[in-house]
Amino acid sequence: MAFRFHPDRNRSDRNPRPRSRRGLAVFRYIGPGLLVTVGFIDPGNWASNLAAGGEYGYALLWMVTLSTLMLIILQHNAAHLGIVTGLCLAEAATLHMRRSASRALLSTAGLASVSTSLAEILGGAIALDMLFGIPVRIGALLVTVFVAVLLLTNGYRPIEKWIIAFVSLIGLSFIYELTLTRIDWPAAVRAWVVPSFPEGSMVIVTSVLGAVVMPHNLFLHSEVIQSRQWNLSDRRTIRHQLRYEYFDTIFSMVVGWAINSAMILLAASTLFRTRTPVEELQQARSLLEPLLGTHATVVFAVALLLAGIASTVTSGMAAGSIFAGMFGAPYDMRDRRSRTGMLLSLGAAFLLILLIRDPFRGLIYSQMALSLQLPFTVFMQVRLTSSRRVMGPYRNRPATRWLLYTIGGLVTLLNLMLLASFFR
Repeated sequence: MAFRFHPDRNRSDRNPRPRSRRGLAVFRYIGPGLLVTVGFIDPGNWASNLAAGGEYGYALLWMVTLSTLMLIILQHNAAHLGIVTGLCLAEAATLHMRRSASRALLSTAGLASVSTSLAEILGGAIALDMLFGIPVRIGALLVTVFVAVLLLTNGYRPIEKWIIAFVSLIGLSFIYELTLTRIDWPAAVRAWVVPSFPEGSMVIVTSVLGAVVMPHNLFLHSEVIQSRQWNLSDRRTIRHQLRYEYFDTIFSMVVGWAINSAMILLAASTLFRTRTPVEELQQARSLLEPLLGTHATVVFAVALLLAGIASTVTSGMAAGSIFAGMFGAPYDMRDRRSRTGMLLSLGAAFLLILLIRDPFRGLIYSQMALSLQLPFTVFMQVRLTSSRRVMGPYRNRPATRWLLYTIGGLVTLLNLMLLASFFR
């Protein structure tokens, strides 16, 4: 499927709508942001949140807040590029940057997509182990093959809404459980806004950052937003899209913030309070027991499996978009470049899983790797979206440009703090 084609492509918004319908128009634009949101309530996030809450209580909640604020700005900026130029981030880099620079930067993004796929496949494999006792490595092979078939045949589209709905339901159940668990709300509110770095927490801090602000999602958002593109040459329509896209992004990312925060709060109120060591993702099933009782394990495993499949699909799509973009082509699974990028990402991730001895730590370090790559994608994106040659009159304003550079600098600083912590 090529995201550039849409049956409503030539549709125009010039025809006035009744005022009673204008307020509902925004719901036609909800979708791309939610697809991206699935990517950051994935198994890697579950592991990072479990470790953050279980090992440090409420102390790292601020990282979810900061990461989500950065995510909203970055994802909107990436979608802005896609709407205005009709190009995804990888295509724009190939077209407007020196070949050597764009190839090097996109290669690191491709490696980040492998790290993402590793976490998603591994989460699905753990779920199969919980449900059917299938060994993790065999389960990883099954998840990899299943997702590859879905993408190659476009078989994912008919079940996409069902998977997102089910995963969202489980996410919302975490939020609902906050009413059933004793939370120290004053301490939690303070932790949401006051940064702290408990001893030995830098790996978890950067894994939370990488689990929320995922490089592949920036590429994916700039691609999938084009499925809603109508009358690209009409400036009025572009402004209209940008306004509604911003609502879609904010709404979707706030939902993700709430779900990730709820996971940390529940882990802090159970595992941290009882000083239970966090050693495996399966411990998160205990967070659902107050709501689901003895069925918590099955429901948690099914949710984890579907989250793993859904997010592996999005990471495979992003990998296909990045690889095709290196050759100046759009994502289209009928094209060999998109297929090659997807298969390389999933295949390399599976091979790495065969080498992992500790699946839980593998999930944590895969998210940390995303944080290490993130500055490269951010600075590349800012350069492109700030260029008049690329964006024309829609380029970043000076204030927006410096805000984006500040985000890139902050991510770089956190990564340097991580590296410094290894030499202490």
